[in-house]
Amino acid sequence: MKKVVLAYSGGLDTSVAVAWLREKYDCEVVCLTVDVGGGSLREGVEKRAISAGASRSYVVDARERFVRDFVWPHLQANALYQDAYPLATALARPLIAQLLVEVARRESADAVAHGCTGKGNDQVRFDVAVHALDPGLEVVAPMRVGMGLTRDQEIDYAIERGIEIPITKASPYSIDVNLWGRSCETGVLEDPWVTPPPDAYEWTVAPSDAPAPIELVIEFEGGIPVAIDAERLAPLDLVERLHVLGGAHGVGGKSSQIVREHGELVEPARARAQPPAEIREPSELDHSENHYKYS
Repeated sequence: MKKVVLAYSGGLDTSVAVAWLREKYDCEVVCLTVDVGGGSLREGVEKRAISAGASRSYVVDARERFVRDFVWPHLQANALYQDAYPLATALARPLIAQLLVEVARRESADAVAHGCTGKGNDQVRFDVAVHALDPGLEVVAPMRVGMGLTRDQEIDYAIERGIEIPITKASPYSIDVNLWGRSCETGVLEDPWVTPPPDAYEWTVAPSDAPAPIELVIEFEGGIPVAIDAERLAPLDLVERLHVLGGAHGVGGKSSQIVREHGELVEPARARAQPPAEIREPSELDHSENHYKYS
């Protein structure tokens, strides 16, 4: 492996992974950061990638593509993991994999890398998507092939090498975010008996602190929301409007242990847009279609 393109969020794991890949494989590391909205693009991410040892840093604004090609089809399908868990993080992974392959080809890289661990579904989403698009690319996941550091060890590793990191030992959350949802894990959230602290819910107020309820009328065309209260909006603007309105009214927080561990998922926009789809679906699909989808 001579050159690897790393899916780089600018967070702790991938910042440490840049240096680890260079030290472990003596290879060139190119970073790719994909902006999928919701604050996923960290300030100074290019500078942080270079400080970690990357030879080049790409930053791609993929918000429109994300909504058009992934969020809307998901909404049209009324897709829920295990018929219960909303999709947010999972939706962005195939898009990031597509862009990894595109950049790898541009850079003539022979491998791509991601920061997923060996215990969740994300690693499968990246691995399968990349190999489907380009079977010749090697896929490396430092977190499952030897990096294996605790959060505190990663922080020490970064400090020793002068790598800028947006995290402290006092705030150890692992956060994944896009314009459709925000998941928050690790730290005290690992214990299913502990009530999630308020700082895990960055996007929403507590329902008890929410203002008086408001009524929204969301107009759909072809299963896709196109207007709020008769005002037609571009897809990105519509999602962001629902995000702000939902969060301000305490809508969208969900605690889950369905996947692999206790975590918090916050998704004000989806929580407003998907219920109308759930209500419409039984009347829009015939008996055999409903049976096929849910059997």
